[in-house]
Amino acid sequence: MSNTKTIIEEWSVKDLEDNSAITISVISCTELGNENKPGLQVVFMGNIVNFEPLAVERWAYQASKKDTNDYLLEDHSWMVHEDQFVKTYLLISPNLKAKVDVKTRSSKIISKEYDLPFVLE
Repeated sequence: MSNTKTIIEEWSVKDLEDNSAITISVISCTELGNENKPGLQVVFMGNIVNFEPLAVERWAYQASKKDTNDYLLEDHSWMVHEDQFVKTYLLISPNLKAKVDVKTRSSKIISKEYDLPFVLE
């Protein structure tokens, strides 16, 4: 079986300082990760974050060690500046979700959440 990708949503946050924009694409995949199970991809600025069962299981464990329900994926975020960033999160409770926060120099924080197509066992 081949992987089928479907764009769930594509959105941009404009920066009026230099007329640029940060674009986020959220893609549903029928086969993702080592186990070829359904998952989500979050794509921004040349980065791809795979929300697939094995990675999410590891992130959920790390979140439990920090006693948090919204786990910032620091290694999979772009946080070079304080006034502009893309932060990706795993939300644990009550349902598994991917969360993306985007801020440009001229915008407020725009936040969107997406349900993950699987549950952890």
